[in-house]
Amino acid sequence: MRYNQALMDELNLLLHFDLDTTQQGIKVHHDADPAVITAAVRLHDKGLITLSDGGYLTELGREASEHAQAMLRLLREPTPA
Repeated sequence: MRYNQALMDELNLLLHFDLDTTQQGIKVHHDADPAVITAAVRLHDKGLITLSDGGYLTELGREASEHAQAMLRLLREPTPA
């Protein structure tokens, strides 16, 4: 299985959450890119965020966001020679 664009949109949206606090959520506005809007709806349907237009991470969402951010860090770091 490969990452398709819909999954990439969800991963990118998860990267917007600040993992240093549970007191800060996000808001996906009605005039945002349609791909971002539908990614938020899918994340909500999967139980990863509290609202279909953003909100806060659920426990499962926080775990997913931690993994997404860790994966991005690993892929960005240069590999040892």
